[in-house]
Amino acid sequence: MSGNLHHAGVRFLRQLGRHAEPIMDAYLAGSISDEALEPGVQDRLVKDGVLYRPEPGADLHLRRTVRALLEEALKDDRNRQIDANTGTTLATFKTLAAHYTEARHQGDYAAADAYLADLREHVYSFCEGLTHSIRMLWSRINNEFGYVGSLNAKIRENELAQSQVSELLAGLELVDFQHLADTAGDLRELRRLLVTRLQRSVSDAYLELGVVQARLLDLLGRFRKIQGRTRLLRGWSLHIDQHPDYQPGQHTALPQMPQLLNLAEALLAPAAVDIHDSVLEAELLALASQVRAQRAERAVMALPEAGELLLGEVESFEVQSSAIQDAVQDYFCQVIESGQQLSALTWRAEQRLPWDEETWLYQVIGGYEALPDEQKDYFELLPEGEDHPVFSGNFIVRDLALCLSL
Repeated sequence: MSGNLHHAGVRFLRQLGRHAEPIMDAYLAGSISDEALEPGVQDRLVKDGVLYRPEPGADLHLRRTVRALLEEALKDDRNRQIDANTGTTLATFKTLAAHYTEARHQGDYAAADAYLADLREHVYSFCEGLTHSIRMLWSRINNEFGYVGSLNAKIRENELAQSQVSELLAGLELVDFQHLADTAGDLRELRRLLVTRLQRSVSDAYLELGVVQARLLDLLGRFRKIQGRTRLLRGWSLHIDQHPDYQPGQHTALPQMPQLLNLAEALLAPAAVDIHDSVLEAELLALASQVRAQRAERAVMALPEAGELLLGEVESFEVQSSAIQDAVQDYFCQVIESGQQLSALTWRAEQRLPWDEETWLYQVIGGYEALPDEQKDYFELLPEGEDHPVFSGNFIVRDLALCLSL
C-alpha cells in the first residue's frame, strides 16, 4: 500500500514540475484557456486532479488543493482563501461584489475584471469545497469506515460524520439567494455567479446531503445491531467462563415455553387447495356440488311454517313532547304576540327555566331549524357575541335574539 502511494505521489509531483508554467499561469490569471494547452497535456492535468472545469464552456481552473499548496509555498496572501465557515465565505462574496460594482461605476474596468476574477475563484472554490466534502463522506460510507478497526470506533466515526453533515446543512441555510440577487443587481456576470451557479451547487448539495444523512443513519443502525449481538455473545462467553459447570435446563419439560426459545416456525404449512391442478378438477367439482347441496338442505329445513296473519285495528299512540320543547314553543309564541325582538337568555331568566344557558341556546337553534321553510321565513334568529381574540374566523355566540322578519 505504501509503495503504491509513493509511486503515485512521485508521479504527481513530476507532473506538476513538468507542467509548471501553465500551472503558474492558471494560478496568477485565475484560469487558463483551452488553446494554451495541448489536448494531451490538458487531459493529463484534468485526469490527475490538477485542473478542472467548473462548468461547461468555462476555462480550466486550478483545484483547490493545488492552489492552497501554492499559496502556502509562495506565502501569497493575495488570493488565500480563509474557509472558516459559510458565513465568512458569504461575507467575502458580498464584499467582492461591492468592489466590482463600485469599480464598474467608476469606469475602472481593469480593477473590475480583477475583482470579478477573485469573486469567480471564491465561488468556484466554495462549490468545489462542497463537492469535495460530500465526496469524502460518500467515500467513508462506501468503505463503512474501514480505516478504523473496532466497532465502537466505527460508531464514533459515524456520529462524527453525522455532525459534519449537520454543520454543512446549517451552513447552507445561511445562503440567502434573495439577498445575493439584490447584491448582484442587474449585472449579468454577478447574477451568473451569485445566483445561478451558486444556487445550482447548493441545491445539488442539499439533495446529496439528504441521501448521505439517510445512509449514515442506516449504517449506524446496522452497527448498533451488530454491537448488541456482540455484547450478547460476549456476555454469554463470560458467563460460561465463570460457570463452567452450567447446563441448560430441559425447556421442553416446562409448563410454558420461554419466549426467547419459542421462535420455531410451524412444522406444517397452512393447507390450501391447488385450483390450478387439472388432475384434481373432478374431485374439486364433486366437493363443490356436495357443499351446495348441503347448504340448500339446511336452508329448506331452517324455514319455519307460516302462521295465520290477522289484521286488526292499529293501536293509537301519541308522541309526548319534552318540557324544553314546550318552552321553546312558548318562546316563539311570545315573540309572535309581542312583535318585538326578544333575547333567548332574557326570556329564560324571566321564566326561571331550569336548564343551563348553553342547553337552552342549542334547543332554541334546534327549534328554529326544525320549522318548515314557509314558517321559518316569518322569523329571523340573530346571534349575539364577539369574534375570538386569538383564532380568526371563530365567532363566540353569547346570546340569541328572535324577531319577526320584515
